[in-house]
Amino acid sequence: MNFQNRPSSQVISGTIVRGHGVASGQNGDPKFPGGTLSMQVPHFLKRGLDLSGYYLGTLNVSIAPSRYEVERPRVILRDVKWHPTEPSEDFSFFDAAIRKPGGDWVGALIYFPHPETKPAHFQPPDLLEVLATSRIDDLAYGDSVELALDTGQLAIVTE
Repeated sequence: MNFQNRPSSQVISGTIVRGHGVASGQNGDPKFPGGTLSMQVPHFLKRGLDLSGYYLGTLNVSIAPSRYEVERPRVILRDVKWHPTEPSEDFSFFDAAIRKPGGDWVGALIYFPHPETKPAHFQPPDLLEVLATSRIDDLAYGDSVELALDTGQLAIVTE
């Protein structure tokens, strides 16, 4: 994976944190059988974004005390009606790679449901939801990871 060697990339450290379990379906909410991602993927595909090569669950990575700012997403999908009773949402996706320190890079996307259209399960401004191209074994809450991000797409702000 050579993403981290792009001139516009930045490698940052983060920590795996517990999420809501909604994207993967691990929280067992009957409103989202199989998780929100499995319900959204066919709608994303109709709009040209194929996530068939990605693990359908997010790794929640805190980059605190830093936060991120949206610059130019690789993909923006607007007004996606993916659920029969929930309102339509907007989504953006950003190029990334992730690894355990010293491990191999795994291709990834940052998954960003726009907060202004998202009905619930909001994330703090230091949390990135990562879709990886494969499952990364032996990751636990509290583990450190490294993310390579395209700074033209997503800026990291350290205060």
